Amino acid sequence: MELDYLLDFEDYFPSMISRLGAEGFIGELCSGFRLLMDVNKGLITFESLKMNCYLLGLEVRDDELACMLMEGDLDGDGALSQMEFCILMFRLSPCLMDGPKMCTQGAVCLALFEKITF
Repeated sequence: MELDYLLDFEDYFPSMISRLGAEGFIGELCSGFRLLMDVNKGLITFESLKMNCYLLGLEVRDDELACMLMEGDLDGDGALSQMEFCILMFRLSPCLMDGPKMCTQGAVCLALFEKITF
């Protein structure tokens, strides 16, 4: 299974920032994180990601799920914290990571995220 559908979703990030503002956009990312996380651990785990893919009707192999988690797992605990999830979303968005204007939008959003959540 190819993950091309992610590119379509990621390309909406700049327009979402323009429409929602940085704070609103971070709020939406945090809402997405909460939908995918294990409510007991407060993290996106392999099990919570697998269950949510199933509930969404997505057929994703275990090795693909593991790769998704590894891509964003900065502290090596095998799961994604809210900060790791948001950083991953920015890194995977070519529009946010390409060009000075977009990099500035991304930097502003990440700085705001730290202010809001910590």
